[in-house]
Amino acid sequence: MTGRCRDDGGGRAGGLDGLRGHLAAGAGGHRLRFGSGAAGIERLEASLVGAGFAPHRHDTYAIGVTLAGVQTFRYRGEPRHCLPGDWHVLHPDEVHDGTPGTDEGFGYRILYVDPYLVQQALGGRPLPFVADPVLRRREARSPLWAWLRRIDEPLDDLQRLDLGVLVADMLEEHSAARPARRSAPALEALSRVRELIADDPVVRRSVEEFERISGLDRWTLARQFRAAFGTSPTRFRTMRQLDRARLLLRGGTPPHEAALKAGFADQSHLTRMFKRAYGLTPAAWTAALTGP
Repeated sequence: MTGRCRDDGGGRAGGLDGLRGHLAAGAGGHRLRFGSGAAGIERLEASLVGAGFAPHRHDTYAIGVTLAGVQTFRYRGEPRHCLPGDWHVLHPDEVHDGTPGTDEGFGYRILYVDPYLVQQALGGRPLPFVADPVLRRREARSPLWAWLRRIDEPLDDLQRLDLGVLVADMLEEHSAARPARRSAPALEALSRVRELIADDPVVRRSVEEFERISGLDRWTLARQFRAAFGTSPTRFRTMRQLDRARLLLRGGTPPHEAALKAGFADQSHLTRMFKRAYGLTPAAWTAALTGP
Protein backbone atom coordinates (compact mmCIF):
# COMPACT_ATOMS: atom_id res chain seq x y z
CA MET A 1 0.00 0.00 0.00
CA THR A 2 2.80 2.45 0.70
CA GLY A 3 4.69 1.85 -2.54
CA ARG A 4 4.23 3.67 -5.83
CA CYS A 5 1.83 2.01 -8.25
CA ARG A 6 3.04 0.49 -11.49
CA ASP A 7 1.12 3.09 -13.51
CA ASP A 8 2.36 6.71 -13.67
CA GLY A 9 0.31 7.98 -10.73
CA GLY A 10 -2.42 9.45 -12.88
CA GLY A 11 -4.91 6.76 -12.06
CA ARG A 12 -5.55 5.15 -15.44
CA ALA A 13 -4.36 1.64 -14.63
CA GLY A 14 -6.53 -0.52 -12.42
CA GLY A 15 -9.28 2.05 -11.88
CA LEU A 16 -10.42 3.64 -15.14
CA ASP A 17 -12.24 0.61 -16.52
CA GLY A 18 -14.15 0.16 -13.28
CA LEU A 19 -15.20 3.78 -13.23
CA ARG A 20 -16.38 3.57 -16.85
CA GLY A 21 -18.59 0.69 -15.77
CA HIS A 22 -20.03 2.76 -12.95
CA LEU A 23 -20.70 5.65 -15.33
CA ALA A 24 -22.58 3.39 -17.72
CA ALA A 25 -24.60 1.82 -14.91
CA GLY A 26 -25.34 5.10 -13.18
CA ALA A 27 -26.62 7.15 -16.12
CA GLY A 28 -28.77 10.04 -14.98
CA GLY A 29 -27.56 10.29 -11.41
CA HIS A 30 -24.87 9.84 -8.80
CA ARG A 31 -23.07 6.78 -7.52
CA LEU A 32 -21.02 6.86 -4.33
CA ARG A 33 -19.01 3.98 -2.91
CA PHE A 34 -17.03 4.37 0.29
CA GLY A 35 -13.88 2.35 0.69
CA SER A 36 -12.07 1.43 3.88
CA GLY A 37 -11.06 4.37 6.05
CA ALA A 38 -9.33 5.17 9.33
CA ALA A 39 -9.47 7.89 11.94
CA GLY A 40 -9.34 11.16 10.03
CA ILE A 41 -9.40 9.49 6.59
CA GLU A 42 -12.23 8.63 4.20
CA ARG A 43 -11.80 7.10 0.74
CA LEU A 44 -14.55 7.38 -1.85
CA GLU A 45 -15.21 6.33 -5.43
CA ALA A 46 -17.85 8.41 -7.20
CA SER A 47 -19.40 8.92 -10.60
CA LEU A 48 -21.81 11.58 -11.75
CA VAL A 49 -23.99 11.88 -14.83
CA GLY A 50 -26.45 14.73 -15.30
CA ALA A 51 -27.09 17.23 -12.52
CA GLY A 52 -24.07 18.37 -10.55
CA PHE A 53 -23.25 18.84 -6.90
CA ALA A 54 -24.58 22.06 -5.41
CA PRO A 55 -22.02 24.50 -3.94
CA HIS A 56 -20.74 23.05 -0.66
CA ARG A 57 -17.67 22.90 1.56
CA HIS A 58 -15.92 20.31 3.71
CA ASP A 59 -13.83 20.76 6.83
CA THR A 60 -11.28 18.33 5.42
CA TYR A 61 -8.71 18.35 2.66
CA ALA A 62 -10.22 16.72 -0.44
CA ILE A 63 -7.53 15.23 -2.68
CA GLY A 64 -8.76 13.28 -5.65
CA VAL A 65 -7.93 12.04 -9.13
CA THR A 66 -10.29 12.09 -12.12
CA LEU A 67 -10.50 8.65 -13.71
CA ALA A 68 -13.06 9.12 -16.48
CA GLY A 69 -14.76 11.99 -18.27
CA VAL A 70 -14.31 15.70 -17.62
CA GLN A 71 -14.84 17.09 -14.13
CA THR A 72 -15.64 20.80 -13.90
CA PHE A 73 -16.07 22.90 -10.77
CA ARG A 74 -15.93 26.47 -9.50
CA TYR A 75 -13.37 27.15 -6.79
CA ARG A 76 -12.27 30.47 -5.32
CA GLY A 77 -14.38 32.29 -7.92
CA GLU A 78 -12.95 30.62 -11.03
CA PRO A 79 -14.05 27.72 -13.26
CA ARG A 80 -11.74 24.70 -13.23
CA HIS A 81 -11.65 21.39 -15.07
CA CYS A 82 -9.93 18.04 -14.55
CA LEU A 83 -9.25 15.48 -17.28
CA PRO A 84 -8.50 11.80 -16.63
CA GLY A 85 -5.27 11.56 -14.67
CA ASP A 86 -5.51 15.10 -13.27
CA TRP A 87 -5.55 15.56 -9.51
CA HIS A 88 -7.48 18.18 -7.56
CA VAL A 89 -6.63 19.55 -4.11
CA LEU A 90 -9.44 21.36 -2.27
CA HIS A 91 -8.75 23.02 1.06
CA PRO A 92 -10.94 22.94 4.16
CA ASP A 93 -13.83 25.39 4.20
CA GLU A 94 -13.43 26.41 0.53
CA VAL A 95 -16.77 26.49 -1.33
CA HIS A 96 -16.91 24.46 -4.54
CA ASP A 97 -19.40 22.62 -6.73
CA GLY A 98 -18.96 19.83 -9.28
CA THR A 99 -20.54 19.14 -12.67
CA PRO A 100 -19.85 16.89 -15.66
CA GLY A 101 -18.09 18.65 -18.51
CA THR A 102 -19.76 16.36 -21.06
CA ASP A 103 -22.97 14.36 -21.36
CA GLU A 104 -21.04 11.17 -20.53
CA GLY A 105 -20.41 12.33 -16.97
CA PHE A 106 -17.23 11.81 -14.95
CA GLY A 107 -15.78 9.51 -12.31
CA TYR A 108 -13.12 9.96 -9.67
CA ARG A 109 -11.60 8.60 -6.48
CA ILE A 110 -10.86 10.86 -3.58
CA LEU A 111 -9.30 11.08 -0.12
CA TYR A 112 -10.90 13.20 2.59
CA VAL A 113 -8.21 13.92 5.18
CA ASP A 114 -8.68 15.64 8.53
CA PRO A 115 -6.41 18.73 8.77
CA TYR A 116 -5.52 17.55 12.28
CA LEU A 117 -3.77 14.52 10.79
CA VAL A 118 -1.90 16.80 8.37
CA GLN A 119 -1.00 19.11 11.24
CA GLN A 120 0.44 16.19 13.20
CA ALA A 121 2.48 15.11 10.17
CA LEU A 122 3.81 18.67 9.80
CA GLY A 123 4.98 18.78 13.39
CA GLY A 124 3.35 22.12 14.14
CA ARG A 125 4.22 23.96 10.92
CA PRO A 126 1.40 26.04 9.38
CA LEU A 127 -0.99 24.16 7.09
CA PRO A 128 0.19 24.51 3.47
CA PHE A 129 -1.99 26.22 0.86
CA VAL A 130 -2.07 24.98 -2.73
CA ALA A 131 -3.22 27.99 -4.76
CA ASP A 132 -4.04 26.14 -7.99
CA PRO A 133 -6.43 23.31 -7.11
CA VAL A 134 -5.77 21.35 -10.31
CA LEU A 135 -2.53 19.38 -10.64
CA ARG A 136 -2.10 18.20 -14.19
CA ARG A 137 -1.14 14.60 -14.81
CA ARG A 138 2.40 15.56 -15.78
CA GLU A 139 2.81 17.54 -12.53
CA ALA A 140 1.47 14.98 -10.06
CA ARG A 141 2.99 11.53 -10.30
CA SER A 142 1.79 10.96 -6.80
CA PRO A 143 2.36 7.94 -4.55
CA LEU A 144 -1.08 8.80 -3.12
CA TRP A 145 -2.57 6.87 -6.05
CA ALA A 146 -1.48 3.67 -4.33
CA TRP A 147 -3.94 4.51 -1.53
CA LEU A 148 -6.80 5.14 -3.95
CA ARG A 149 -6.14 2.24 -6.28
CA ARG A 150 -7.24 -0.31 -3.66
CA ILE A 151 -9.69 1.65 -1.55
CA ASP A 152 -11.26 -1.46 -0.03
CA GLU A 153 -8.09 -2.69 1.68
CA PRO A 154 -8.10 -1.90 5.42
CA LEU A 155 -5.79 0.77 6.83
CA ASP A 156 -3.92 -0.07 10.02
CA ASP A 157 -2.48 2.52 12.39
CA LEU A 158 0.93 2.62 10.74
CA GLN A 159 -0.57 2.98 7.27
CA ARG A 160 -2.72 5.83 8.56
CA LEU A 161 0.44 7.65 9.65
CA ASP A 162 2.16 6.89 6.35
CA LEU A 163 -0.78 8.32 4.45
CA GLY A 164 -0.83 11.44 6.62
CA VAL A 165 2.85 12.06 5.83
CA LEU A 166 2.30 11.57 2.10
CA VAL A 167 -0.59 14.05 2.11
CA ALA A 168 1.47 16.62 4.03
CA ASP A 169 4.38 16.14 1.62
CA MET A 170 2.13 16.57 -1.42
CA LEU A 171 0.58 19.74 -0.01
CA GLU A 172 3.96 21.25 0.81
CA GLU A 173 5.40 20.25 -2.58
CA HIS A 174 2.66 22.11 -4.45
CA SER A 175 2.03 24.91 -1.97
CA ALA A 176 2.22 28.60 -2.80
CA ALA A 177 5.11 30.73 -1.59
CA ARG A 178 5.65 30.22 2.10
CA PRO A 179 3.97 32.85 4.28
CA ALA A 180 5.86 35.05 6.70
CA ARG A 181 7.03 33.11 9.72
CA ARG A 182 4.36 32.86 12.40
CA SER A 183 4.44 31.54 15.89
CA ALA A 184 3.28 27.94 16.13
CA PRO A 185 -0.28 27.44 17.39
CA ALA A 186 -0.85 26.10 20.89
CA LEU A 187 -1.58 22.59 19.63
CA GLU A 188 -1.96 20.88 22.99
CA ALA A 189 -4.50 23.44 24.19
CA LEU A 190 -6.33 23.50 20.87
CA SER A 191 -6.46 19.71 20.79
CA ARG A 192 -8.32 19.70 24.10
CA VAL A 193 -11.02 21.89 22.54
CA ARG A 194 -11.14 19.75 19.43
CA GLU A 195 -11.47 16.53 21.41
CA LEU A 196 -14.20 17.97 23.63
CA ILE A 197 -16.28 18.85 20.58
CA ALA A 198 -15.62 15.56 18.81
CA ASP A 199 -16.46 13.43 21.86
CA ASP A 200 -20.07 14.63 21.81
CA PRO A 201 -20.92 17.06 19.01
CA VAL A 202 -24.60 16.99 19.93
CA VAL A 203 -23.81 19.13 23.01
CA ARG A 204 -23.50 22.85 22.34
CA ARG A 205 -20.53 24.07 24.40
CA SER A 206 -20.05 27.64 25.60
CA VAL A 207 -17.10 29.84 24.66
CA GLU A 208 -16.33 30.15 28.36
CA GLU A 209 -15.90 26.37 28.60
CA PHE A 210 -13.46 26.40 25.67
CA GLU A 211 -11.50 29.21 27.28
CA ARG A 212 -11.36 27.33 30.55
CA ILE A 213 -10.05 24.02 29.15
CA SER A 214 -7.61 25.63 26.71
CA GLY A 215 -6.29 28.50 28.77
CA LEU A 216 -6.64 30.73 25.67
CA ASP A 217 -8.81 33.80 25.27
CA ARG A 218 -11.66 33.45 22.76
CA TRP A 219 -10.01 35.51 20.00
CA THR A 220 -6.72 33.64 20.16
CA LEU A 221 -8.67 30.37 20.27
CA ALA A 222 -10.69 31.27 17.16
CA ARG A 223 -7.64 32.37 15.16
CA GLN A 224 -5.40 29.50 16.17
CA PHE A 225 -8.05 26.77 15.81
CA ARG A 226 -8.51 27.70 12.15
CA ALA A 227 -4.74 27.96 11.59
CA ALA A 228 -4.18 24.54 13.12
CA PHE A 229 -7.19 22.61 11.80
CA GLY A 230 -8.41 24.52 8.75
CA THR A 231 -11.86 25.45 10.05
CA SER A 232 -13.64 27.13 12.94
CA PRO A 233 -14.79 25.39 16.14
CA THR A 234 -18.41 25.96 15.11
CA ARG A 235 -17.91 24.46 11.68
CA PHE A 236 -15.94 21.55 13.16
CA ARG A 237 -18.87 20.74 15.46
CA THR A 238 -21.38 20.88 12.59
CA MET A 239 -19.30 18.47 10.51
CA ARG A 240 -19.05 16.02 13.40
CA GLN A 241 -22.85 16.21 13.73
CA LEU A 242 -23.10 15.40 10.04
CA ASP A 243 -20.72 12.47 10.48
CA ARG A 244 -23.13 11.09 13.06
CA ALA A 245 -26.12 11.73 10.79
CA ARG A 246 -24.44 9.96 7.85
CA LEU A 247 -23.70 6.92 9.99
CA LEU A 248 -27.32 6.78 11.09
CA LEU A 249 -28.63 7.23 7.54
CA ARG A 250 -26.39 4.46 6.24
CA GLY A 251 -27.78 2.20 8.96
CA GLY A 252 -31.35 2.83 7.82
CA THR A 253 -32.42 5.41 10.40
CA PRO A 254 -35.19 7.66 8.99
CA PRO A 255 -33.97 11.20 8.22
CA HIS A 256 -36.16 12.91 10.82
CA GLU A 257 -34.89 10.59 13.54
CA ALA A 258 -31.26 10.90 12.36
CA ALA A 259 -31.58 14.68 12.52
CA LEU A 260 -32.62 14.68 16.15
CA LYS A 261 -30.06 12.07 17.22
CA ALA A 262 -27.30 14.12 15.59
CA GLY A 263 -28.36 17.26 17.42
CA PHE A 264 -30.10 19.17 14.64
CA ALA A 265 -33.32 21.07 15.33
CA ASP A 266 -35.32 19.07 12.80
CA GLN A 267 -35.07 17.31 9.43
CA SER A 268 -35.08 20.61 7.52
CA HIS A 269 -32.10 21.82 9.55
CA LEU A 270 -30.23 18.60 8.78
CA THR A 271 -31.05 18.89 5.07
CA ARG A 272 -29.73 22.46 4.88
CA MET A 273 -26.48 21.62 6.66
CA PHE A 274 -26.02 18.36 4.74
CA LYS A 275 -26.38 20.02 1.34
CA ARG A 276 -23.97 22.78 2.32
CA ALA A 277 -21.38 20.16 3.29
CA TYR A 278 -21.83 17.54 0.55
CA GLY A 279 -23.72 19.19 -2.30
CA LEU A 280 -26.58 16.68 -2.04
CA THR A 281 -29.65 16.32 0.15
CA PRO A 282 -29.62 13.40 2.63
CA ALA A 283 -32.16 11.57 0.45
CA ALA A 284 -30.08 11.97 -2.73
CA TRP A 285 -26.88 11.03 -0.91
CA THR A 286 -28.45 7.87 0.57
CA ALA A 287 -29.92 6.88 -2.80
CA ALA A 288 -26.50 7.27 -4.44
CA LEU A 289 -24.72 4.90 -2.06
CA THR A 290 -23.60 1.56 -3.45
CA GLY A 291 -21.87 -1.40 -1.89
CA PRO A 292 -21.75 -2.29 1.82
